[in-house]
Parts: sequence; C-alpha cells; structure tokens
Amino acid sequence: MKRIRTRFAPSPTGYMHIGNLRTALYAYLFAKSQGGDFILRIEDTDRARYVADAVDFIERTLAAAKIIPDEGPHHGGAFAPYVQSERMDIYKKYAEQLVESGHAYRCFCSGEETSEENKFGGYNRHCRDLPSAEVEKNLAEGKPYVIRQKMPLAGETTFFDVLHGNITIANSELEDQVLLKSDGMPTYNFANVVDDHLMEVSHIIRGTEFITSTPKHVLLYEFFGWELPTFIHLAPVMGKAADGTVSKLSKRHGATSFNDLIEAGYLPEAITNYVALLGWSPKNSCQEIFSMEELIKSFSLDGLSKSPAVFDYAKLDWMSGEYFKAMSDEDFARAAEKYFADFDAPRKIFLASLLKTRVAKLSDIPAMISFLKNLPPFDEELFSNKRNKLTPQKSAEILAPAIKILEQVDDWSLDALNEKISAFTAESGLKVGAVMWPLRISLSMQKVTPGGVTEILYLLGKEVSLERLNAALKNLRHE
Repeated sequence: MKRIRTRFAPSPTGYMHIGNLRTALYAYLFAKSQGGDFILRIEDTDRARYVADAVDFIERTLAAAKIIPDEGPHHGGAFAPYVQSERMDIYKKYAEQLVESGHAYRCFCSGEETSEENKFGGYNRHCRDLPSAEVEKNLAEGKPYVIRQKMPLAGETTFFDVLHGNITIANSELEDQVLLKSDGMPTYNFANVVDDHLMEVSHIIRGTEFITSTPKHVLLYEFFGWELPTFIHLAPVMGKAADGTVSKLSKRHGATSFNDLIEAGYLPEAITNYVALLGWSPKNSCQEIFSMEELIKSFSLDGLSKSPAVFDYAKLDWMSGEYFKAMSDEDFARAAEKYFADFDAPRKIFLASLLKTRVAKLSDIPAMISFLKNLPPFDEELFSNKRNKLTPQKSAEILAPAIKILEQVDDWSLDALNEKISAFTAESGLKVGAVMWPLRISLSMQKVTPGGVTEILYLLGKEVSLERLNAALKNLRHE
C-alpha cells in the first residue's frame, strides 16, 4: 500500500490565518492517523508579495500548535530543498520537457499582445502554433519568453474530490496558463504539481478556492504520465457579523490569525482543539475536548463536512475556559505571570485558583483584578442593597465594628480572616450577606469580584485593606 504523505505549502506573503492553520492541522492529523508523513513546503515564487519574516512566523506558529513536520526547510528529508526558490533548475527541466512533448510552448508575446483575449477569455494563444523557424529566430535574438501550458481546445477534464465527488470543467474554459515566467520563476500552478509528484504527496488537502485550478493540475499530471494524488478541498471558514450576516472570515469579525488569538490570551492547545472542529467531527462521539494525541487517533476523512464552518467566538471562549479549569494553579499562575507581577508567590497561586475558573482568555484578567491595584472612585450608591436591606447608613454601622475586629488580626491568613469574620457575623446577629456586602464594596468599589471578602482581604494585605475600609467608613459618615 502506498505510504500516506500530505503537505502544507503556504506562501510567505503574510501571517497564518485560521483557514491556513486548519488546512495544516487536517493534513497533519490525516498523515499521523495513517502512520504517514507530513511535509512543510514553502511556496515563495511570488516574490512581489514575499514577506521577509513570514517563513519563521509560519514555523513558530506550527510549533506552538504542536503541528510538527516530518520534513521541511529546517526538518530535513529525502526531497530537499523544501523552499521553491531553491528548486529553480527542477522546474526549468520539467517545463522544457513539456515543450518537447508538445504539451507546452514558448510565448514571446508582449504585454499588449497577452492582454488581447480570445473567445474563451484570457490569453489569445498567439504563440501557440508558431512555426519552429520563427521560434528559433526569436530564441537566437534573445527575445524573452514564458512557457505556457497547451490546453486541450475541446472536451472536458474530470477529477474526483473526496468531499465533493466528481467535478467536471470544460477544457474551453481553461486558459493556456503560464508555467515558467520570463525570469525563470515558476508559477504556483506549475511548481506545486511538480513538487507534489516529486515529493510523493499522496493526498492534497486545501481550500475550495483551488477547485477551479485543479483541472489545470490534473492535465499536467496526465501530460507527464504521473499518478494523480487524492484531492480533498475544504469548505471555507466563515465569520458572523454583529448583524447576523455570515461571510468568509476576515478581520472585521475579530481576531482571525493564530497569533491574534494567542495575543488575546487563548491557550495554543485550546485554539488548535477548536480549529480541529471547524469542519470535522469525530464519528460516533460527542467529545469536544481533545489532546493532540486524541485528535490523531480520532481523525478520519469521512468526518469532514463539505459545508462551510462558522467561527464562533463564544464557543472558543467556552472551550478555552475548559482548558483553564483543567490547569493546575501553578500552571495557570505561570501562564498569567505578566498580570500577577504585583503579588508575592503564595498570592499568585491563590489568585490563580480564583481566576482559572472564571476566564475565557488571559486578557480577561486585567479588568477582573484592576481594583486590587487601583480602587475605583467612591460611590455611595453601591452600599445600598435591597436584598440585604442595606442603606449607606446601615452599611456604616456594620463597617465600624468590623474594622475594629480586623485591626486586631495579627495572622493575616485566609483561615484566620475567615474565623474572625465568621465570629463577627455570628455575634452581630446579621445575615452573612448583610455583613459581607459593605465590606466587599469598601474593598473593591464594584458589585462583582473574583472571590469574596476574605479572599480580597488576603490579596490586598492588612495595611491596604484597613486603609480602604476606613476611607469608605469616613466617606459614608461624610466626614
């Protein structure tokens, strides 16, 4: 049986958006699930759009997503080099081979001539049947040329796609595409076919935008007498706008690249897990949380959908939250280190235990704990609470004796604070909520906080806690 080999072949023209990541992930999962090889190949023939650091960025992104190539620019392999700009002699050889076999021709047309369309659209095929003497004359004069594919003028080209079945396109719709440019650089449609064959790629997984180009690729395989790979064209990833309309995922929908999502504070593992489910689902299972090993074990092509998937940030938030909940307090503290810089080691771990069940992404943290560093302005209305029958005056009456109790606490630990406040509540004869509300508002000046009174007291420390409590009492008394 032929070994399964897949590839991810990005162009270094920008950063990796979600659609690119999903293509790489599915190619990787399929290869690994079948005991095969996953190749990273850089298709950098479009030099006008080349971005200098894009290759490094792509490789860092794959590494962060735990998508590890078996072969690639920095991974070695029997078919090196894996960067197309380093394979120029190979493309020239095969382009010339097509010219010799009559399946391609040299085109000497200028820009004006190539812009004149024929009845099929596209290039008017002026040089398609030039007499050999004229070709030799042009070559002797050093006239620049491109090499074009000689498309059949009649009939149809059909190929099979795993998701979409048989797809047929009339050959009359196919332009005599350029294979090799005048500077010797190959076009994408030529180089990817040559490389996929030479690198023994068995399955080509890519987006549906390449379906219309595939007949051109199929004809090249036929012209060379090469075996066709299996094609799988993935439906696009869509985004939903605020008005409910759905269109192809773009910046207007929010963060759309792996790096954007990392910068927003999502865990790489959660992003990869979520992206895996954008167009694929495990058979006979409702499982949604997967490790990479579980994804590899569960992945199969028959779990792919041919319908577009909609990127749902709410679902990503839920999934990311599940990953945070499963983390140890120590691991979460390390992940959130830059937000915890103002706290000592024990308080970092304690804060992690409070927050890891409350956040969807790490960037949620600053807003949740900002009151610990900077107390919001005093707001007397916050001390009114109908449920606990509290008014600002009643809150002041509760705060005064509570402060005196807390001033006597020497061991500012969670256990000691809990014991003192519980005892005060019992002695006061008040409901727990009636005692906790004015204390928590005084300490935070906000209705919702991560953790309750004792947790906030512990995190703030004795000095800051008492400063805030006394300031609130003074304001409530209008002193």
